[in-house]
Amino acid sequence: MDFNKSTTKTNLARAFTGECLDGARYQFIAKQATKDGFSYVADLFKTLAKNEMAHARVFYDHLIKNCKGELSNIDICAGYPFHDYELETSIKESAGAELSESKNIYPAFAKVARDEGFAEIADSFELVAMVEECHFKQLSEIDEMYQNDMLYQSKEEIKWKCSNCGHEHTSKNAWKTCPLCSYPQGYVMLNLQDN
Repeated sequence: MDFNKSTTKTNLARAFTGECLDGARYQFIAKQATKDGFSYVADLFKTLAKNEMAHARVFYDHLIKNCKGELSNIDICAGYPFHDYELETSIKESAGAELSESKNIYPAFAKVARDEGFAEIADSFELVAMVEECHFKQLSEIDEMYQNDMLYQSKEEIKWKCSNCGHEHTSKNAWKTCPLCSYPQGYVMLNLQDN
């Protein structure tokens, strides 16, 4: 199939755009988390933003490689999530967007690419879908902890670690201020299953 007439070309442009939007939105959420005193959560969102931009690059590179110099404007029509970046709602909304990408959007794009004869692109969609599923799980866990005021508490004793200086201690609760470097509680690393 001629790539320039394929649905895969449009899907790559849609995926590129979506990943760029996710990367920007995660930067906004990271800023809000920092403002709210959750430095480690901000760092996690910055990492997610970096991941999303790496995915965008993969999709962009496929476009450049397969268009063979015939790339110009690509008209796309798609819905993209626009949420606020307040932590109370944005973590859960972001998890939902990641779930949709991992279970619906990218598997469908992979099938189209494979059916149109673009196996390498299909593989990329499938690999990105796997990463987005990990993002969904991580964000769901953070949201549950945040909503239940359990970011810095645990039902059993666990090891807490300062993301600034590396100080560790085992307890049911993280410290309010690190006893070693005096950084606030927001620098405590979260104990996530998918970390």
